[in-house]
Amino acid sequence: MSQTLQVPFIADLDFLNTDAIFNRLESSGVRHNIGELNWKDEYPYHPLTTFTIAHSAKYIYVNFFVRCNYLRAVNFENNSPVHEDSCVMFYLRNPQSDTYECFEFNCIGAVNASRRRLTGAVNEDGSNAVESTPMTDEEIASIAVLPSCGRRPFREIEGLFTWDILAAIPVSLMGVEYKEGPLTLNGNFFKCASGTSQPHFLSWSPVISPKPDFNRPASFGDIILQ
Repeated sequence: MSQTLQVPFIADLDFLNTDAIFNRLESSGVRHNIGELNWKDEYPYHPLTTFTIAHSAKYIYVNFFVRCNYLRAVNFENNSPVHEDSCVMFYLRNPQSDTYECFEFNCIGAVNASRRRLTGAVNEDGSNAVESTPMTDEEIASIAVLPSCGRRPFREIEGLFTWDILAAIPVSLMGVEYKEGPLTLNGNFFKCASGTSQPHFLSWSPVISPKPDFNRPASFGDIILQ
């Protein structure tokens, strides 16, 4: 069953410094778990993952928090395969569009952002086939990203780690404009790390598929910008 998320409006978020943004999200945003273990038999590892979210007139602010046993950040360029690293994701769709926007961040803030469309075909592993168009460097530059792990890439390390990443994503990248009153979008939040010693694939809204596959807009929940 898909989820519904009410995202509070905080008018002055765009004018605050970083510390004040964190404080306002903590006091006035809403926090949810990314805890759906959709493929628990094959991928049972369940790192603690939450996100806190709010929005202004121009941006959606999401602060992801993760506690995990392995940390990996090999990729450092735009539109590199950050899903192999310690990674969080936010997929968002304008209900009036047949495409959806994918924002993927590894723990050092490398961004893979694209617009995707289902082709109607199914891959051999049962996942949905998609057409993917990478966002431009200019579009990615419009996304503000602040990672707690710094920006330097590193190979996998083992231990007990906590990290967070704050992202401010322009609403305009979804082809919509926020005005007074609620704006309903669809989307999902994910945690994955396919290239680590403990690969895992978690979601906020449940995903129904035989194998890990986040390209399932039918599993997106309602995300309502208040």
